[in-house]
Amino acid sequence: MKILNTAIAYVRAHVALFSVLAVGVIALVWLLGSRGGGDSETLLVKRGDFLQEVSVSGTVIAAREVDLGFTQSGRVSRASGKVGDRVAAGALLAALENGDLRASVKQKEAALEREKTSLAIVKEGTRPEEIAIARSEVESDEVALRQAREALIDSVQDAFTNSDDSIRNTLDQFIDTPSTNPQIDFIVNDAELENRVENERRAAEVMLIEWQEEVGALAIATLSATVSNAQAHLSAISLLLTDANAALNKAVPTGSITQTIVDGYKTDIATARSSINSAISSLTSAITAEKSAVSALATSQKNLALKQAGSRPSDVLAQEADVKAAAADLLSAQAQLAKTLIVAPFSGLVTKMDVKVGEIASPNTSEITLMSQGAFQIESFVPEINVALLSLGDTAHVTLDAYGDDAIFEARVISIDPAQTVRDGVSTYRVRLQFDGADPRIRVGMTANVRIVTDTRENVISIPQGLLIEREGKYFVRVDRGGEGIERQVSVGGVSSLGNIEITSGLSEGDIVILSGE
Repeated sequence: MKILNTAIAYVRAHVALFSVLAVGVIALVWLLGSRGGGDSETLLVKRGDFLQEVSVSGTVIAAREVDLGFTQSGRVSRASGKVGDRVAAGALLAALENGDLRASVKQKEAALEREKTSLAIVKEGTRPEEIAIARSEVESDEVALRQAREALIDSVQDAFTNSDDSIRNTLDQFIDTPSTNPQIDFIVNDAELENRVENERRAAEVMLIEWQEEVGALAIATLSATVSNAQAHLSAISLLLTDANAALNKAVPTGSITQTIVDGYKTDIATARSSINSAISSLTSAITAEKSAVSALATSQKNLALKQAGSRPSDVLAQEADVKAAAADLLSAQAQLAKTLIVAPFSGLVTKMDVKVGEIASPNTSEITLMSQGAFQIESFVPEINVALLSLGDTAHVTLDAYGDDAIFEARVISIDPAQTVRDGVSTYRVRLQFDGADPRIRVGMTANVRIVTDTRENVISIPQGLLIEREGKYFVRVDRGGEGIERQVSVGGVSSLGNIEITSGLSEGDIVILSGE
């Protein structure tokens, strides 16, 4: 019995191939039987229609079919309809007891409306009193900014005064001709350090002159540039005083410059360095305070603009978030309620109704089956030898066993599975076809005989496959040339449903092909 089943499966899987071979044999027999005598028979090459089909069988199925059930347990309170009823999409088919869930949905709906009302109030605008307060903050921040800038100007001026005093009064105690050709008036046990101090003092003279002019013309418009320059000047002077202190540490006492005098210079330089460091710190603090004042004023101005615009975006955003949260709560309550309902996802026919009022339903159990109507498909399993010929959109001619060969229905291929399905030991691929139109005669479960048109062309040269001579991977055909038979190499294409093979090159219309000969 197993051997018989395997044989039947093999025949079904290769039915298209057997059909092609049978037609080819019949055509060849007809050609051979048409010889009129003589040593050979011939065939006049003509162009004609070329039709390629794949014949398979299948089963009519619904385009959509779904099993429905509850997602939680409970007692059934409602069961609508029965097997055979036609229902519309969204129709309630069954329900569990859910009074508490419905009440929760109502509460969440009320909460959402309350939050929406609050949002509307927020968007109405800011009170005049709040605008007055915001305007007062702006005015206060403007005053603070003016004061901060005045303090910054004072800090720059103080920085110049301290720098000028540190160089011209303190450092120049031991510098001869400081403004023209600075020379340290004591011996330094480091010539390179001595030269560096003298060069830095020469540069400081030019810097102090330019800085004095800049401070004298100081204005709000040029404040930023002046402050940057002041920071650079203070850094240069601090470096000069540091090098001067190092030179004093390497001073060689002499009769005119005693150690006591050098120690006095050191004390004065230390005081000057401390003064410069204080100036740097004061200027940095003043810069920070000015920037903070600018930032505070910008913030208060933005707050005033927002209040004057009618409402604060932050309040609106916060309230909108509350509205979204309330909406989410409502959706959650509705989702819990939906778990107690079975609703038709599409219009169709009820084919199973196992729900009964009063019984306890189990979750994730199929209780109702709904099948779509009017749109039917054909499910077929095509052998791997033929599936490569199929493409999405291929047309097909269908007959149903229930109505015989005279009733022909049109369909087209809508899907081809990418993975194989093994049926009776044979590799096949599931193919679905959609009927072109609704027809009341079509019903689920009917057996369908399908001829899928995979290729159709006109003016094609083709000959019976049996006339091809294959040798070393090439194909030849015997043709008559001046009464003599010769072999001509040809290129071939597909095979038609009649068993003819397409000749793409090598033969022309009017050529005579020799069928047989001695």
